Amino acid sequence: NMFPRDFAWGAGTAAYQIEGGSQADLKGPSIWDTFCHEKGRVFEDQNGDVACNSYELWDKDLECIHQLGLTHYRLSFSWARLLPDGTTRHVNQKGVKYYNKVIDDLLSSNVSPMVTLYHFDLPQALQDQGGWKSPIIAVLFDSYAKFCFQTFGDRVKLWITINEPYVCAKLGNEDGIHAPGIQEKGTAAYLVGHNMLRAHAMAWHSYDSVYRREQKGEVSLAVNSDWLEPLRHDHEEDIAATERNRAFTLGWFAWPVFVTGDYPEIMRCAIEAQSIKVNYSGASRLPRFTSDDPVILGTADFFALNYYTSRKVKPGQGVERNICMKSDRNVEEVLDPSWPICGVSWLAVMPCGLRKLLKYIKETFNNPVVYVTENGFSQVGMLQMEDIQRAGYYKETILEVSKAIQEDGVDVRGYFAWSLMDNFEWADGFSVRFGLFHVDFSDPKLRRTMYRSGKEYSNIIADTNNGAFLWQSKRKKEKCNLH
Repeated sequence: NMFPRDFAWGAGTAAYQIEGGSQADLKGPSIWDTFCHEKGRVFEDQNGDVACNSYELWDKDLECIHQLGLTHYRLSFSWARLLPDGTTRHVNQKGVKYYNKVIDDLLSSNVSPMVTLYHFDLPQALQDQGGWKSPIIAVLFDSYAKFCFQTFGDRVKLWITINEPYVCAKLGNEDGIHAPGIQEKGTAAYLVGHNMLRAHAMAWHSYDSVYRREQKGEVSLAVNSDWLEPLRHDHEEDIAATERNRAFTLGWFAWPVFVTGDYPEIMRCAIEAQSIKVNYSGASRLPRFTSDDPVILGTADFFALNYYTSRKVKPGQGVERNICMKSDRNVEEVLDPSWPICGVSWLAVMPCGLRKLLKYIKETFNNPVVYVTENGFSQVGMLQMEDIQRAGYYKETILEVSKAIQEDGVDVRGYFAWSLMDNFEWADGFSVRFGLFHVDFSDPKLRRTMYRSGKEYSNIIADTNNGAFLWQSKRKKEKCNLH
């Protein structure tokens, strides 16, 4: 068979994107509640107040999970639903009850939960005290994590502390297009990333020292990365630009956790060089870990990867005279015109990029256990229930994952499609649809209906269990215009 017997077949969601119930049962506001209610932040000023209403319609979600035949389901907890002011001083028992039911229902259906503690939705009460820019946040996150391990860890065996710290840091604090909408170029994102690493490490150490022996679970953080390669493979400067780009994305968070306990040297050098160039007089913009910080190296029990697309890389123009991440990185990313675009403009579909990235992770990060914790394809505009193109992408992508396992020896243990159902896609609101299930947002019942791609995915899951997937996929001609 092409996949290990106990391979995790999953789909993912995140609390703010699906739950709704934004003020139900004493839930506190999160930074996304605040952000969405400021005019002009989100597509057509949409928000997640109701979203898929999973807070009330969880039974419907569970039916979707059953229909797909998933073995695993990745969800996130809303920090503000459990701890409305962000601290354990006040625990919201209604929130505890909700997640207890979700977990128990999954387990009684033979579906294993993978729980993300933080998927973009910081309690607003903590943002008011400085949010991720404040060093105290690591301690507050750790106590939230310990609360969750204590309350749910007897049943949850796969934990993600923080989802895509890169996206939180850059889109939320540099570009300002995600909550909390801060644009402090060239400084805030590095500080936020630093505190996220500290928070993650503290939580991992708490699990390791207090809960692991009893609960026997595993903890990691989910990093996002595109596959990057030089535009021209025989040009030194393109090769160097690719390395630099990788250091600023995947390396920013994976390097400290898996390789050295510190940021990639390429990243630090580039930032320092730019600071000198523009006569920046402040302290180092990329913070340093000190002896007071938790040990960062080794704080992941597996490698959790979110992969969507690929890019070719060449050096930037290097003309930026100001302080910002773009000038620090100084690269230009290029889309190959032959790559099919799926829905949103940034999402060029390159299934073979995932295989290359998995191989790179094996070689660079000491052959870790890997879970692909997100991968998906969007629809925009006229929605097609018969989404043949997307169904095909899933098949091709999963074939590439199997090649990574079989031919490259990558220790991939699971694949999670993003997303179980159409939901609130952050700043794009409901205009971008990633679901395996269509959600009719104009219907008060928010009816879920399986797309063709959902049927394709459920067939793949069924087929891999009896070896049929191999036969079908063998007939497909190789096509990959990555180098």
